[in-house]
Amino acid sequence: MSLFEGKVALVVGGGRGVGRAAALRLAEEGAALIVADSGVARDGAPSDPPEDPAGEVVREIAAAGGKAQAFRDPIHVSGNAERAVSEAIDAFGRLDVLVYAAGIVRDASLLKMDEASFRELFDVQTLGALFATQAAARAMIKGGEGGRIVLCTGAAGLLGNLGQVNAAAAHAATYALMRTAAIELQKHRITVNAVAPLAKTRLTEDLPMFHGTESLGPEHAASPIVFLASERAGERTGFVLGAAGAQLYAYKLVQTSGRFKEADSVWTPDEIAEHWDAIVK
Repeated sequence: MSLFEGKVALVVGGGRGVGRAAALRLAEEGAALIVADSGVARDGAPSDPPEDPAGEVVREIAAAGGKAQAFRDPIHVSGNAERAVSEAIDAFGRLDVLVYAAGIVRDASLLKMDEASFRELFDVQTLGALFATQAAARAMIKGGEGGRIVLCTGAAGLLGNLGQVNAAAAHAATYALMRTAAIELQKHRITVNAVAPLAKTRLTEDLPMFHGTESLGPEHAASPIVFLASERAGERTGFVLGAAGAQLYAYKLVQTSGRFKEADSVWTPDEIAEHWDAIVK
């Protein structure tokens, strides 16, 4: 039996890149899909000429014998996430999986970042993830059978990256959103995890590290998404899996053991400097 036989998934950003690869894999494994993608350009502006990546993926799934419908409105706009979830339930009767892989690129260094570029990327990456997670979780709770949510974050948000202050802030916020949602939704049997893909897509193809390589395709990043969206992941929740080609790994935020002072004694700057290695070790 296929991993997602009888299951329904909403894949946001499913028209291109990692989202498209995940949508196709989910469909191959038996899921019925709502493929949500507004078809904008890399920077979030309207495509010229207009493009319909959601429709293209839906047609590809249908040609292979699968079930899918397109949703073309931006999920980060208030109310659209609820409509996408409603369309999934109206079309297929339920919602079991949410994958949020939408993104744009507006790279700039800290001192050159403008407000619009920061806000718009944050809206698409994190506000959209919030809206989609809320809408999907409400439907999953109402359905009474739990569910699985997989968000996409990035190494920039977990480690920082030169020239991507907006993406780093948005991805870090998406990580925090995932962690909190995992805690709050666990009692409803809804797992919430994230994937941080290192993959060559239209958003990253200009980066020097991707020049001349085909070994970091988005299909590799789709594998941990499909795993975390499936019953094979069990009750695992709150994890971030990284994917770089054939390599899979996990990101972890850890707290050091630190160093104690005497009771009620306040640390001085000189003492912190003196014991720095023990504090951060």
